[in-house]
Amino acid sequence: MKATGIVRRIDDLGRVVIPKEIRRTLHIRESDPLEIFTSNDGEVIFKKYSPMGELSSFAGQFCETMHKTTNQITVITDRDSIISVSGAPRRELNEKRISGELSEVMEARQVYHKQEGDKALPVAEGNNNYSVAIAVPIISEGDVMGCVVFLSGGTAAPVGEVEDKLAQTVAGFLGKQMES
Repeated sequence: MKATGIVRRIDDLGRVVIPKEIRRTLHIRESDPLEIFTSNDGEVIFKKYSPMGELSSFAGQFCETMHKTTNQITVITDRDSIISVSGAPRRELNEKRISGELSEVMEARQVYHKQEGDKALPVAEGNNNYSVAIAVPIISEGDVMGCVVFLSGGTAAPVGEVEDKLAQTVAGFLGKQMES
């Protein structure tokens, strides 16, 4: 655990303000859920909660199936990082922070399909080996939870309408799973 040197008091309603610098660094936005942990030493630890993280093994099975079906590199993300990958080396992408550009696509709640001449949209920060070919936001109860992505780069073949519909189907299914 890293000390920040920042001290905050609890107000009369039991609230603590998380400093803006920390929220910005950890990409914590208004209304983001935080999970609270305690230790025997009296520590209180706040961790950004990812509902998609609870579906990571399920998402991994979807990635594997989509990759085997289409022979495309597939990725499923939560709002901040890649939670499963198939068809590319896991160490390159798994648990990496998603790019700001992909985050913007998700927040726009639109299906992204790379067109001829479009600038490459990186999937992860600091990784230019793979770019987004198709991205479909996972929406549950009106909130963006993550994204289903087919990548281009490496040995990936061009993506088409089949991959587009498959990504939309999987994103819709995962969104519904999170509602129940």
